[in-house]
Amino acid sequence: MGAHRRGRAVAAQQARLASVGWRGGAARCLDAGGAQWAERGRQQARGCTRGCERQREHGAVTLELRNVSTQVGGETHLSDISLTLASGTLTILLGPTLSGKTSLMRLMAGLDKPTAGQVLVDGADVAGVPVQKRSVAMVYQQFINYSNLTVYENIASPMRVAGLRGKELDAAVQRAAEMMRLTPLLDRKPPELSGGQQQRTALARAIIKGADLVLLDEPLANLDYKLREELREELPRLFLETGAIFVYATTEPTEALLLGGNTATLHEGRVTQFGATLDVYRRPVDRNTANVFSDPPMNFLTITVSGSEVRAGDLILPATGSLAGLADGRYAIGFRPNHLYLQRPDAAAIPVTANLVVTEITGSESFVHLNFNGQRWIALLHGIHHLESDSAVEVFLDPNRFYVFDEKDALVAAPALAKAA
Repeated sequence: MGAHRRGRAVAAQQARLASVGWRGGAARCLDAGGAQWAERGRQQARGCTRGCERQREHGAVTLELRNVSTQVGGETHLSDISLTLASGTLTILLGPTLSGKTSLMRLMAGLDKPTAGQVLVDGADVAGVPVQKRSVAMVYQQFINYSNLTVYENIASPMRVAGLRGKELDAAVQRAAEMMRLTPLLDRKPPELSGGQQQRTALARAIIKGADLVLLDEPLANLDYKLREELREELPRLFLETGAIFVYATTEPTEALLLGGNTATLHEGRVTQFGATLDVYRRPVDRNTANVFSDPPMNFLTITVSGSEVRAGDLILPATGSLAGLADGRYAIGFRPNHLYLQRPDAAAIPVTANLVVTEITGSESFVHLNFNGQRWIALLHGIHHLESDSAVEVFLDPNRFYVFDEKDALVAAPALAKAA
């Protein structure tokens, strides 16, 4: 009897989803237009690209996570997350390994069910709808293609399963291949392709499904630098041309900034902030968000404010900029590694003597690890810098770049220059 009732409940949910177009797929918009990259990023963040405008004419889809939490074996993987995503938008899930990005995507896709809360599509609860019945496409870190099939057949495979044949199928394959610049490679098989070409094939197979929701779980992580940069340039165009809800997981702040759109930062299973990517980067709401959205992590310095005096141990700081007007108490100053200098950038810079721990040279950049009164800092410097370990070195802090966090780690002041950071 219980199974019968569950079956009827699932059938009712599927009927509601059909009424809102969840199975029908998003309206495809293939007009790339000539918008500039900066404007594209703003449009993606607002969710009003040309693709989105066309989708609204054909019935857009909204995906809402409402206070969702998941627990496995008594361990909390996700905690009280609420997000609303609309057709034509790109949302980046940014966080370190094990922060909850993949777990959140699995909830969106229907692979897992929340322990608490709801997953809604246009207001309909889809918790009981299996992933096979949803309009979802996923691309993983490990590109998955059928090695015995040509690129053409790999792209066509989901539509063949759906029953599409003939000219309609061919037109869909050709369109997806053109979008991903695979047309000259349609007769090749995956072993004959580069890693980037294989990942583009996997992306094309996801696109051709016309899914309302496309989930990309660190799709570029296993590619070399050149291929990553190549696909990073192509992905914003892809987001504009399809008009679906795109969700992209990454551990790299640089990747989030390059892609634009909106960003949800995750820390230990919680979304710490959600908003336009540049806004989150420029004004992190707390220390966890600041650390997540800084690579290497943000540097911190504990200060005490008493009247007009700002001190960090024996170091006296000017009560100007973001340090002006602070109430008496203890705070943490945050500054990014690229705002810690070996040479004085201007007259306002504050000299500090720190102990040099080690220098990592990557070729075009050097990461200088420092210890200042027990606090570990990293300076990100351009070029090659040969510095002697375990030696005293003078570095400079730019007070115009200080973020200020209170004892509860909440942001209380941001630098005016954050708009250009």
